[in-house]
Amino acid sequence: MATVLEPESDFTTLPEMPADVFTAPLKKPDHLDDDWLEPKQATYDSDQDTIWDDLFNRQMDVLPGLAASAFMQGTEKLDLGKGGVPDFGRISEELDALTGWSVVPVPMLIPDHVFFWHLANRRFPAGNFIRTRETFDYIQEPDVFHDVFGHVPMLTDPTYADYMQEYGKAGWKAMRYNRLKALGALYWYTVEFGLMLEGDDIRAYGAGILSGPTEAVFSVKADSPNRIMLNVDRVMRTDYVISDLQPTYFVIESFEDLYRQTVERDFDRLYRNLSPAFTYANSAVIDVDNVVHRGTQEYLLRGGRGSGAEAV
Repeated sequence: MATVLEPESDFTTLPEMPADVFTAPLKKPDHLDDDWLEPKQATYDSDQDTIWDDLFNRQMDVLPGLAASAFMQGTEKLDLGKGGVPDFGRISEELDALTGWSVVPVPMLIPDHVFFWHLANRRFPAGNFIRTRETFDYIQEPDVFHDVFGHVPMLTDPTYADYMQEYGKAGWKAMRYNRLKALGALYWYTVEFGLMLEGDDIRAYGAGILSGPTEAVFSVKADSPNRIMLNVDRVMRTDYVISDLQPTYFVIESFEDLYRQTVERDFDRLYRNLSPAFTYANSAVIDVDNVVHRGTQEYLLRGGRGSGAEAV
């Protein structure tokens, strides 16, 4: 994934983004530098701390038996349930001792090239705000709960932590080929919505699953979605759903397997042959798939979240 780097891409400083690379235009707030980092973590009031506590307790009631062991162990190592929104400085000290990572505050979604740069330097950008009671069950832009609760515990696992750094480095190669959508699909189906084998069971390690109660159960237990063993070339050609439960989840054997399939692969030839658009629908099962569970797609066929369909 990142075995071949251009000489200027040493990531000690933010590399220049080529003019012919196509990315989403985001307006940088005036008080931020080019790294998009907030000067400090936000101060949360008692109501906001209570929202964190309620979200945390709800997820911890659901996740045992559904979440990957590495995630459950990570929440304990970082003591994320000690009360209120965690202090980034404290978490960063503990993460640094474990895997060399830190957590840094950003105001919103940040540009792709800046996000990749932070990951390449083992910094995880976390939203500097928390959802309201009105958006308690679903928020479209990732907040501090999604980012810190969903993502950060996984960074306590050394192999997964290395994968995330290499993903950041790989982002620059994807940009040079204008294949960010393809690399984004890999992130979506691993970092956000990945499943893994643990013995005879399937467990979730993706932050998008772990930070919401419905998808935690749906992804692991429901009959509707497909569960297919990860094939990187296939995943990078596969569309995904942003605002609903996934019709398909991809399963890894281990984090070592994930690392081997991605970091140890040279993506230049793949990027040269990828179409700018996705090849496969998010519900598709194709002939090369190693299928763990072929879903009924009942939830999707009944219309999904907008129709009030049951997540079964």
